[in-house]
Amino acid sequence: MKRLLCGALAFCFLLPFVLLLAGCGKEQQKEVLRVYNWEDYISEPTQNSDGTSENDYVDLVAEFEKEYGVTVEYSTFGTNENMYNELKINPGAYDLVCPSDYMIMKMISEDMVEPFTDDFLQNSTYMRYASPYIKELFEEKGWTKYAVAYMWGTMGYVYNPELSDTVEEDLSSWTGLWQEKYASVATIKDSVRDSYFLGVAAVYRDELMQLKKEYETGKLDRQTYNEKVTEVMNRTDEATIEATKDALLQLKENLYGFEVDSGKQDMVVGRISINFAWSGDAVYTMDDAEPYFNEETGKEEPGIYLNYIVPEECSNIWFDGWVMPKGANVELAQKFIDFLSRPENAVANMNYIGYTSAIAGDAVFTEMTDWYSEGEEGDLDEEGNPLVPYDLNYFFDGTSDGEYEDGTYFIYVSAESAKRQISAQYPTEEVLARSAIMQHFDDATNAIVNEMWEEVKGLPIPVWAYVVIAVIAAGIVVIALSYVYKGKRSEPKPKKGYRRETN
Repeated sequence: MKRLLCGALAFCFLLPFVLLLAGCGKEQQKEVLRVYNWEDYISEPTQNSDGTSENDYVDLVAEFEKEYGVTVEYSTFGTNENMYNELKINPGAYDLVCPSDYMIMKMISEDMVEPFTDDFLQNSTYMRYASPYIKELFEEKGWTKYAVAYMWGTMGYVYNPELSDTVEEDLSSWTGLWQEKYASVATIKDSVRDSYFLGVAAVYRDELMQLKKEYETGKLDRQTYNEKVTEVMNRTDEATIEATKDALLQLKENLYGFEVDSGKQDMVVGRISINFAWSGDAVYTMDDAEPYFNEETGKEEPGIYLNYIVPEECSNIWFDGWVMPKGANVELAQKFIDFLSRPENAVANMNYIGYTSAIAGDAVFTEMTDWYSEGEEGDLDEEGNPLVPYDLNYFFDGTSDGEYEDGTYFIYVSAESAKRQISAQYPTEEVLARSAIMQHFDDATNAIVNEMWEEVKGLPIPVWAYVVIAVIAAGIVVIALSYVYKGKRSEPKPKKGYRRETN
């Protein structure tokens, strides 16, 4: 009885501590969200070499963790293909990933993603503040149930307007880059899909310009025009691939080189003067290249003013969007999307990344006005010319919380400024009408296009090199045969008085 009583008393004494420890353990088991995103594609503080962080940008991941009491396991990838392969190798490893348009199509077609809940599609922060243009486009493409837009933009040329008197006119066509006078001053993307698009645009320039004429004269409505441009720009028949290869091989003779990320800095330092660029990279490049006032030295730092142009034939309108792989924590993934969809968080992302968010709302338009506005309607620019209205109603209408009214989303800028950052951030409706979305290629087509790209990227071997290679090969054969012949006919004879042993 004494032992039982002592045991009972000990249990009662220890019970509160056991419960306390159990509670602590429970608090430490936070819910985990596993996110897989592009490199440098979410706002975060600048990391110093000594491991410390600056307070220059919002740490959105940390803010989400703090607000929702969860842990985010955040990983990055470099290409759509790397991301796709990782999901195939490790299914169920992530709750949220951010592929591009054509990869979104591929993943949907292969039943790799979870649908969003009905509540999200009706009541989410994303649906409240996403641009009506973006939502309508996703609805047309059949993506709404499985994907939401994150960043978007066009492709065009960033260029130095001082390069030549006719550079703007020349680059108003994709074929301008093929002109000999621009040899060794331009780069294009080391990306098969993007550079294939460039080559197709050059090959079918005449057909694309005819479609543009029919649209402008009213023979084609906007939807039909866009569908026809999209069809042309996604052709993969044998004749198109061969013609595109020839065009790119010809262009290659003119290029400074191929790049994915280095083109921005090459433009800033003047190493090149034309760059085939994604619009977000174009904004970054123009910002970084501009002259600026150094507050520490009190001096104006030198720089160059660069422009951005979308050629008249067409452009690629691209999207990166969030999808939830099969087996994802749908509820938590949707919370993260909604968190990023708050306009103030979209602004934080745009400030850090330089790309354009799919989110609209008052905070975003106010930020764009702060960035780009040079006055009000009727004001003059520095040269005495009237400011021109830059119309953003297609993007922002219907997303205000009361600060703005539909139909009033104009930013007034100089004619020169309209060719720069704002045109890269928000293309005009006229540009959007002729902008095509890259379609998903099946595996067989991908293999053929990739093979074509390898031929384009490979170093061409001149005829004289083939002759030299043939001569060297023939010499090797002759030497080898001579050794064989010598081995058979010049074996040393056995010494006198001996005989050769045979097996």
